[in-house]
Formats: sequence, structure tokens, C-alpha cells
Amino acid sequence: MRHTIIVGTGPAGLTAAIYLARAGLAPLVIEGPEPGGQLTTTTEVENFPGFPDGIMGPELMDNMRKQAQRFGAEFRSGWVTKADLSKRPFTLTVDGKEELQAQTVIVSTGASAKYLGIPGEKDNVGRGVSTCATCDGFFFRGKKIIVIGGGDSAMEEANFLTRFASEVVLVNRRTELRASKIMQERARDNAKISWSLNRTPLEVVAGPLGVKGLKVLNNETGEEELIEAEGVFVAIGHTPNTKFLEGQLKTDETGYILVTPGTTETNIPGVFACGDVQDSKYRQAISAAGTGCMAALDAERFLEANESPAAVASVF
Repeated sequence: MRHTIIVGTGPAGLTAAIYLARAGLAPLVIEGPEPGGQLTTTTEVENFPGFPDGIMGPELMDNMRKQAQRFGAEFRSGWVTKADLSKRPFTLTVDGKEELQAQTVIVSTGASAKYLGIPGEKDNVGRGVSTCATCDGFFFRGKKIIVIGGGDSAMEEANFLTRFASEVVLVNRRTELRASKIMQERARDNAKISWSLNRTPLEVVAGPLGVKGLKVLNNETGEEELIEAEGVFVAIGHTPNTKFLEGQLKTDETGYILVTPGTTETNIPGVFACGDVQDSKYRQAISAAGTGCMAALDAERFLEANESPAAVASVF
């Protein structure tokens, strides 16, 4: 039996672990196959406070993990395949066999960026391919960039990237766009954005030093074309990592966990959500860390109200 089990080890989960460990509650952190979350696939992070010269994403996550361990957080590698949140203590099944129980659970499993699945795409993440304009746009100052997608996210990212890029080419496999009318108009009114519609992305073309362009199929002529650029931003959405919850927590229409505004409380008392799994808007390391702090404090107060003082003070 644990006071708290934290599922996920991105900035949110690790911040929650630091706070709970410092409170003497010895949280157990379940880290999946990609410990540290999306930041472990990022090269240099320049917008996390406290690092004026920037810090590598994997190093930042490793530092957070060590900080949590220093105060007594425990880590276990594995994949949570099932969760029974119908009653306390809650039961989590790891790797389909081991059952773990806790009085509170913090879900910080994040959201996975959707990829196209074309050659050269994932191989060049951090070398010119990105899924986050606000994270990586600065690195493409004065360069030509491609944004792939036709929804609101693609329009928003394209507009944002024009602050840095010399030109942004919006690529969509259809002539019609899914984006709302107002978002399309903003993009079309931006002189730095050009359009390459009715093109199906085929391959991210890269050389020794990074991305050189995107090979596309012109759906009208049937011919292959190369759009030259030094950056490719894939903006086709994210998928919250909530499959293991099997619908036990309330979510919005796109799958993000709903929390009570101003808290990290879900519809089940004792279960909290933080980070990108409940944030479809900001999706930043610093905002995720902030909600991780909130989740830890919410969990600690819940335990104080629902367990005896002696039980809360004990360390397993």
C-alpha cells in the first residue's frame, strides 16, 4: 500500500514526486518505456526558467529525477496496463501482472504528438523535425520552414513561426482545410505564409547536418516534388495517453482529462491529473511542472483529510 502512485515521469510527474517526497510521503513513480516524456526527445531547452544558457532536454529530466530520488521518491519501470479506480485503495496493474495499491493516484502520462509515419520523420526529430512551434521556433530564425497540417493547430503554429522564419510553407494533403474560418483567414492574411495544398507528404529529406526539405506527391498531377526547407513542423494534433484508464475519468471530446478549474482534481476523489494529459492548450514543460506541484499539494491535502495523521506521517 502506498500513499500516492504517480503514473508518468515528464515535468509534471517528476515535480509532483519532488513535492510529495519532501513531504515525507515516499511516492512511487511508475515510468514507462520513455522515462522523462517528450523532453527526452528534445535537444536544447532554452525557455525553462533558471537556465540562462539553456539545458539539454534529457539532462533536465535526469536532474528532476535525481532531485525526487534525493528526497525519497521511488521509481519503478513498467507499463500501467489497467487501473481500477472504482474504490479506494486504487489498484494499478503493471505489465499485465503485478498489482499495486495506493490511497491516491496522480496521472501525468502526457500526450503523444501524432506523426505521419513517413520515412525520415522520427529519425530527424531534434535535427529539423519538430512537433512544437513554441518550443523550437527560435532555432529557425531567418530560415524557411514547412508546417504540415490543415487544422487550427497548424494555422496557429504557422502564424507563430513567422516571427522567426523567413518563410513558412503550409502543406496539406487536401485542398480544403479543417481549420476554423477565422484561423484560415489569419494565416492567409500573413504575407510570410505560402501554401502547398493538395500535396501528400512522402518523406522528410535530410543530409548530414539536418533537414533539407520535404518530398511530396502532387495529388493533381501525380508527380513527386521536393519542397526545400530547413525545418519541418508536424502539426496534426496530439493524443492524450489515457487508454489504460478505460474511460473511468471524465474527458473532453478529444480525450483530455477534465479537472475541476483551479485544481488537479478529477471526477474521482483521490485521483488527480497534471501535465499535458489534462492540458490541450499550453503543453509546455514549465506549465506541466506547475500542475505537477498542484497535484502533489492536492494529493497531500486529500490524504490529510481522509487518513489518520499517523498513517499520513508514516513512510513506507
